[in-house]
Amino acid sequence: MADWNAGQYLKFEDQRTRPASDLIGRIPLAEIRSAVDIGCGPGNSTELIVDRYPGARVLGLDNSPDMLAKARMRLPEVTFEEMDIAAWNPGERYDLIFANAVLQWLPDHPRLLARLATCLETGGCLAVQMPNNLQEPSHRLMQKVAQEGPWADKLAAASQAREEIGSFEDYHSWLLQAGCSADLWQTTYVHTLADAGAIVEWFKSTGLKPYLDPLSPEEQSAYLERYREEIEKAYPAQADDKVLLRFPRLFFVALRQ
Repeated sequence: MADWNAGQYLKFEDQRTRPASDLIGRIPLAEIRSAVDIGCGPGNSTELIVDRYPGARVLGLDNSPDMLAKARMRLPEVTFEEMDIAAWNPGERYDLIFANAVLQWLPDHPRLLARLATCLETGGCLAVQMPNNLQEPSHRLMQKVAQEGPWADKLAAASQAREEIGSFEDYHSWLLQAGCSADLWQTTYVHTLADAGAIVEWFKSTGLKPYLDPLSPEEQSAYLERYREEIEKAYPAQADDKVLLRFPRLFFVALRQ
């Protein structure tokens, strides 16, 4: 995919940071020496780690130059590196691996979790949050518009960009096999947004990217207009003229035994 747009992502910074804040609040470690934020984005999640563990050595990893530029401006004292998480193979172990809204872009979660667990110190923590919204109207309509438009051939594989999230039982089993105990939960956030156009703006920097990146600028505009029309039908205005965006997210905090 093309580079991520940090400015677009940060239009909804408060709402996007809330799940990361909820996640870090469930980490049971009182003190740590080292942490890595994989898929750190513009550093909003990394900042939470720095604030919670001011004495820790913190590393942020992301594959987006634009996201990393924003992260370095935000936290100049933290080391940030450009890295493809799928190929990440550190030469050390960490007390905390924090992964906020990133693992859904990576395949084969049983093998992935086993690999990440080996990067933890004994007693270390893997803290993960993943959007679990592929069955929400917002995402089903992305696929509908892709299939019905003149760009159908170009977007045939777009829906495969994200990994299908497993069940609680799946992640419990996979983490157990990786040598970890796990605390799992799901939260459905309900975001009050201005209108259907705001929902489109929300997903332009995340879920819509696999659908927009293969298209020309003219096709992108046409796709987004069709998508906005569908979103207006699926998310009707409330009494205050606002719309409500349901957003389920799966969480787990795993401790290496």
